[in-house]
Amino acid sequence: MAEMAYLQVSRMCNQKCVFCSNPANGSILSWKEAKALVGGFAGKKFAGIILTGGEPTLFKELPKLVAYALEKGLPPRLITNGQKTADLKYLKALHAAGLRHMHVSVHSRSAKKQADLSRNPRSLPNIAKTLYYAGMLGMNVDINTTINRVNAGELSTLARWLTGRWPFLRHFVWNNLDPLMNGAALGPDLAPRLRDFEVELHRAMTDLASTGRTFRVARVPLCYMSDFPECSTETRRIVKGEARSIYFLDQKGLQEQDRHHWTYGKSPRCAQCSLDPVCAGLYQMDAYYSSQELCPSQLPAQEVRRRILEDAEG
Repeated sequence: MAEMAYLQVSRMCNQKCVFCSNPANGSILSWKEAKALVGGFAGKKFAGIILTGGEPTLFKELPKLVAYALEKGLPPRLITNGQKTADLKYLKALHAAGLRHMHVSVHSRSAKKQADLSRNPRSLPNIAKTLYYAGMLGMNVDINTTINRVNAGELSTLARWLTGRWPFLRHFVWNNLDPLMNGAALGPDLAPRLRDFEVELHRAMTDLASTGRTFRVARVPLCYMSDFPECSTETRRIVKGEARSIYFLDQKGLQEQDRHHWTYGKSPRCAQCSLDPVCAGLYQMDAYYSSQELCPSQLPAQEVRRRILEDAEG
């Protein structure tokens, strides 16, 4: 799969997720800025563009931007919390503009837990509407979930509920919580221990693989990826030497992230692990995640490389 560009079009949001990785700061692109950035990404020959935020549906000219991205040869995707897209008229407008692929963030099967995590009591009901309408329109939808201490014990339950109710869902992404961001920095108890989700993540991956679905996992070291190390987001980028461009609506601005961006902390235990050459290591090692939980693997790194390079899914 060729590389995608990422564009934050809005750093405003209609939820207040306690672990938001790009919290609201009031910034939003003008149409002129958005058009120029999309044109710049098109000139770099990216395979497509991922429109994100904050919450990108709060960018008023989003349908127009979707159409413009397609005009410039950049098939667009949208990462959304599924709130505004619960309005069928609005989702139809995005679809009419050419949007065919969305990533919807869902963190719990429990409406209460989803509400507590998003600080929005209508979060899960609105997500359910979004998924129903997206299926009705024939859209491709991926599910994004942030792993945290609240949902660590129910990852497989969430995946089974989603695929049972909306069978068209084919791809899932789990991102282990980044404790440096937003409310999570003030509530470190939200950061799970690796062992809190080890069994449930394995169950979820096994269930999805058994039905031919695909998935990716970020910020989880390979010793906790059990039978699926080739599905680590960072490992795939390391093996394939991938980079990406992302435009942040804050002081970071345009960032070019190369393969070295995808490596974290390594402990003495990592030197004993056969997967060390292709593993990103442990994010925020011994700050929020303990190196004492790492356990060397004996699976050859070359086998992981082979699986990734032979994967037709990219």
